[in-house]
Amino acid sequence: MKRRERTRHLIELGGLVLKAGLVELVDDDRAVLLGIMTEAAGKLKGDDREQALTLWRRRGRRAFDPPS
Repeated sequence: MKRRERTRHLIELGGLVLKAGLVELVDDDRAVLLGIMTEAAGKLKGDDREQALTLWRRRGRRAFDPPS
């Protein structure tokens, strides 16, 4: 991945953290944010991976396209 593409990708991922409201909810505590993401990564390594992905994907799609 080229540097410019990587930078854009990282900015977009940061935007998702903001869109989810996590920055405000944890008062911009980056240790808490990393802990949340580490917890999610652990869940994705477990037996409930597919169930978690399905649930989170559904919620994410709703967040992108809120009802009009």
